[in-house]
Amino acid sequence: MDRMADVAVVGAGPAGTATALRLLQLRPDARVLLLDAADFPRDKVCGDGVAPHVLALLDALGVPVPPGPPVWGLRVRSPGGRVVDARCGEPSRVVPRVVLDAALVDAAVARGAVLHRHRVRRVDVRADRVVLDGEIAARVVVGADGAHSVVRRALGAPVAPPSATAMAVRGYAAGCVDPDALVIAFARARPPAYAWSFPLPGGGANLGYGVFGSAAPTSKRELLERLAAEIPGQLLDPATVRGHHLPLSSGPRFQPDGRVLLVGDAAALVNPVTGEGIFYGVASGALAARAALRGEHAGAALRAALRRSLSRHHRHVGALARAVPHARFVDAAVVAAGRDRRVFDTIVEVGLGRGTASARVLAAVVADYLRLS
Repeated sequence: MDRMADVAVVGAGPAGTATALRLLQLRPDARVLLLDAADFPRDKVCGDGVAPHVLALLDALGVPVPPGPPVWGLRVRSPGGRVVDARCGEPSRVVPRVVLDAALVDAAVARGAVLHRHRVRRVDVRADRVVLDGEIAARVVVGADGAHSVVRRALGAPVAPPSATAMAVRGYAAGCVDPDALVIAFARARPPAYAWSFPLPGGGANLGYGVFGSAAPTSKRELLERLAAEIPGQLLDPATVRGHHLPLSSGPRFQPDGRVLLVGDAAALVNPVTGEGIFYGVASGALAARAALRGEHAGAALRAALRRSLSRHHRHVGALARAVPHARFVDAAVVAAGRDRRVFDTIVEVGLGRGTASARVLAAVVADYLRLS
């Protein structure tokens, strides 16, 4: 790698590949390096649900819709046992990350990105370039290297507070709660947590359990016990069970000026209510691509773009994240969603995309909150 790249993207998950794909849409002649420590295909801990919001972004990037049957249903159970079960306006798909990420990497390489297996350990920011490990130089570097981002640490980012983190465990099962719906069951006990069962193409399910906040248990065994309590009767394949740390967007924003950008989990962009991160990853990657063309002004450009695109949504989802620990609020939201389609649609938009909650929707939830008192 003796020639300086225009952009080096560290991490080839959805955020990194979206960055590369959008860059090469904007500048087909750009020299884009895509660096990852793993060979593809490789697994990634995730719920595997690909929301319609993500599918729309991928379509705009010129990437074919991932394989798998559409899943139209969404069933949510509140801590108090209230249930809303409805058909969404647009379908999701459940695509194992071992399949999705490899397809996105292939699409980026087909467009002109150069994939190189390399684990980045050192980031040296200079006036006119960024040098990785003393051997890879680029005019701009994009850190898309996940929750434990080396690039983020190299920039001196503050450690995320415990209140802005989550833990999740995921595994695959031969059985499925509902082959036609994404099933989410909010836990009855504190801290805020929920279990999920998402139907896989061809049968079986992705099952998991996520806990939000500083009181999250760190034991995989405890998380699995809680999962079994919320969604009983599902036998996980032990070889597929893995845990993961999630940096939530409710923490402080961090994107300094200069030639190094952060996207996806590396930028702590994970929805603090649902734990969804693929949408934020692809959306922030696409924004970072345009910002990267600004060279030394890239950091300021991305910070401004993220503020325009997501700041209002983040204010709303952050406020909702503070309400979710109160089980009665979640009960009320589920009841309201069951009787008012606008509330249901808002929950989908806020939880899976960049939606906001209108005063009318919040009033509907508050009304049911008071009725449940």
